[in-house]
Amino acid sequence: MKALRVLIMFIALMMTSGAMAQTVRNSSGSSIGKIESNGTIRNSSGSSVGRFDSDGTIRNSSGSSIGKIDSDGTIRNSSGSSIGKFCSDGTVRNSSGSSIGKVESDGTVRNSSGSSIGKAQGIPREWVAAYFFFFPFY
Repeated sequence: MKALRVLIMFIALMMTSGAMAQTVRNSSGSSIGKIESNGTIRNSSGSSVGRFDSDGTIRNSSGSSIGKIDSDGTIRNSSGSSIGKFCSDGTVRNSSGSSIGKVESDGTVRNSSGSSIGKAQGIPREWVAAYFFFFPFY
């Protein structure tokens, strides 16, 4: 019985922690926004400025589509043209294929020179790539 209660508490904790917003930070460690587990993007004041939909669509604050992340990591603008790609190793490439940065597994975001430009833990890395490199919501 005690083990069942512990299991239920663990599951409840995991469910509530997943529902929390994750803070997005700049290179100085200051909060520049939050991304919620449902994809809602908030600025540093807490106002909704966009969202990532489960189908990869990226929306602005009025709900209009401004881009999309395809299942292969290709990032497209509102016209459907490729503007870049998030690669499985975390590398972010522009439409010419040149590396413009990287999102490391710990959420650290680096520019093409390797300097840290921010951090976002607990958020899908392709969302982080789109947020920092293609659709800056901050």
